[in-house]
Amino acid sequence: MKNLSIKKLYYSISEVSKITEVEQYVLRYWETEFEELKPQKNRAGNRIYTNKDIQLILQIKNLLREKKYTIEGAKKILENYSNEEAIITDIAENSPVNNGIINIEVKKDKSSIKKDLEEVKSLLEFLITKL
Repeated sequence: MKNLSIKKLYYSISEVSKITEVEQYVLRYWETEFEELKPQKNRAGNRIYTNKDIQLILQIKNLLREKKYTIEGAKKILENYSNEEAIITDIAENSPVNNGIINIEVKKDKSSIKKDLEEVKSLLEFLITKL
């Protein structure tokens, strides 16, 4: 994988292909399979990818090629990530209780969010057994 020393706002499909080491035709196919991956198009109709798109492509690549998930399995994982992120962000932004009892950072990476949710789940399960 190529290191991006110069960050741009938009990348062409050929640049993204080189950066992610994923063939262009695979990128186009993934667009049809993963609804989260929808690069914009410029006036000429060419795809233009953002850094967020590239990060998503790298996640998809990791799930499919490294962790050996099926496309359906990868879709479910990505859906759960986006749902967890939305829930955490909503709680953190809209919670009136934020005096040290609930202290949620909105800008956490997905793995730490998952760990935090698992910890909360185990705590709730423990409390339920005590009731």
